[in-house]
Amino acid sequence: MPRKRPGLWHNLQRSLLLRMGGAIAAIALLAVLGMAVSGLVAESTQGSGEAINKAGSLRMQSWHMTSLYLAASGQTGDRERAAMSTAIRAFDATLESEAIHAMLPRFGDNTLASTWRQTHQVWRASVRPRFLAFAAGGSPAQAPAARTALLEEMTRFVATINTLVQQMEQTTEAKILVMRLVLGVALVLTVVVVMLTIHLIHFRFVQPLKKLLALATSVGQGDLSVRTDHTGEDELGQLGRAFNLMGADLSKLYADLEDRVQQKTAELTRSNQSLELLYHSIARLHGAPPGKEVYLALLRDIEQVLQLGHGLICLGEHGGSTGVAVASTMEAGDSNPCEQAECLWCHGSDQTRTSLHTGFQRRLTLPLADAGRQYGVLILEVPEGRQLESWQVQLLEALSRHIGVAIGAERRIEQNRRVSLLEERAVIARELHDSLAQSLAYMRIQVSRLQTMVRAPDLRAEAEQALADLREGMSSAYRQLRELLTTFRLKMEGQDLTSALHQTVAEFAERGGLEVRLDLALEGCLLSPNEEIHILHVVREALSNVLNHARASRAEVRLACLAAGEVEVTVEDDGGGIVKSPDVHHYGMTIMEERARTLAGAVRFDPRPEGGTRVTLRFRPASRRNGPAQPLRRLENS
Repeated sequence: MPRKRPGLWHNLQRSLLLRMGGAIAAIALLAVLGMAVSGLVAESTQGSGEAINKAGSLRMQSWHMTSLYLAASGQTGDRERAAMSTAIRAFDATLESEAIHAMLPRFGDNTLASTWRQTHQVWRASVRPRFLAFAAGGSPAQAPAARTALLEEMTRFVATINTLVQQMEQTTEAKILVMRLVLGVALVLTVVVVMLTIHLIHFRFVQPLKKLLALATSVGQGDLSVRTDHTGEDELGQLGRAFNLMGADLSKLYADLEDRVQQKTAELTRSNQSLELLYHSIARLHGAPPGKEVYLALLRDIEQVLQLGHGLICLGEHGGSTGVAVASTMEAGDSNPCEQAECLWCHGSDQTRTSLHTGFQRRLTLPLADAGRQYGVLILEVPEGRQLESWQVQLLEALSRHIGVAIGAERRIEQNRRVSLLEERAVIARELHDSLAQSLAYMRIQVSRLQTMVRAPDLRAEAEQALADLREGMSSAYRQLRELLTTFRLKMEGQDLTSALHQTVAEFAERGGLEVRLDLALEGCLLSPNEEIHILHVVREALSNVLNHARASRAEVRLACLAAGEVEVTVEDDGGGIVKSPDVHHYGMTIMEERARTLAGAVRFDPRPEGGTRVTLRFRPASRRNGPAQPLRRLENS
């Protein structure tokens, strides 16, 4: 069936704007109606006063013509008759005037029209013919009875005219009364409609709108539980339903946002705890050599943050059947996987795995490995009914990798210490061989010569010379031993080449009262420990020669990394110079030459044009022998 269209009343109930528009239209309609009625009444009463005046003048004209008629006699002249004719024409003109006809109804019949027709008939049938005959020259009635009859007739005629005038006045007053009634009714209806409109606007528009505004303010302040009860069919009712729907949606959205915020807060808290755990774990692992205390603290942190059971760190060779529990928070009654005959918990796999231990007890096993090898496993007990999330497993895998890296780094450091110790021992042996061994060999030769010379009395002078050479060799050997001990002590105290050179320069400057300047520009040249020791020995030997033989007042030590990738060591002084003669054996110069050959370089002893000696050692470091030279930046240190 076709849907029935809603009626006007239904539309008014559903539309507040339509009701307000209808009220305003009613007010306008009443105003127009009142003005229209007033206009019509005013239009209909226009000329009523003139008509009443004219109708009233008919009475006077009737008595005027009667007086002219009664005053006439046989000697009445033309003037009286002319006056009668004029009065008759005036009466006709007044009775037939437009003003009087305008008041008569155009359609239908009423009392006013009947009275006018009666007056018009009496005038035309009785009164006018008598007065017209007199005006035409007839003689007036002289008998008393005739005169009395005339007066009675005129009295009745004037009474008829008087009735006509009264009816005209009543008609006019009736129109005015109708206008007053219409205007009064329109005014009352207008006031009623205005009051209803005000009531409608106040209770159906202003109050609901104020409530909605107050509710909107509450929503703006965060109270999303407020609802409006104005949910009718009109526009504000629809707005109220929309407001309630919006409040419900905002409540759901806000609740969803709160859930998301709580979820994100939980995730951030979890991430913060994870990062804090990683930070403290890395700080513990790399801040000190990893040991039992570090591992125990790490296991306790994991148990506390991730709410896991006891844990154990087991180390051993990958693929082996045994392991060592270096740290464990397990209780005494718990079984230790590392104590089992087959340590499959430790080295069965290099992947993270979860396995069933006893009953419903589960254990999570994570490998402890770096990029090169696996050192053991991290075993953690998972509480019953607890399911690890992916981020927790990832965090544990990251921790296990850091533990493996720390273990691998500590083992590499220990291995490097051993290599460094062996290398340092080899350097010491080489230094002793290059210095003390040669000096002792020389003194051995001198002692053999001295033994031969003692048996021959004629070789006394040569024996004394051999003794002098032996004494000088012993002094040189003692000095070299002190230099070696000083150099090794500097190295063993943990100083690098720069610190050792500064200390050496300060030592010789204090010992000899010299001004020794140090200029270093070795940035970019990587030297091995062996090369650093040889450079330090060459510098100390050169400064020792300056102090013992040069009689200088100032010296300068320069170390530079040349553009070709070579290292140049220069020691200059302003003394008397060193002369290398065949009859004088210079142990220091020989040792410096041997050290230069060990470094695959060369040493030169040149006199300075300004006076003094320049010792220059140049070699290519082992780190630069197979690679191209790199551009270097010079550093000035004094």
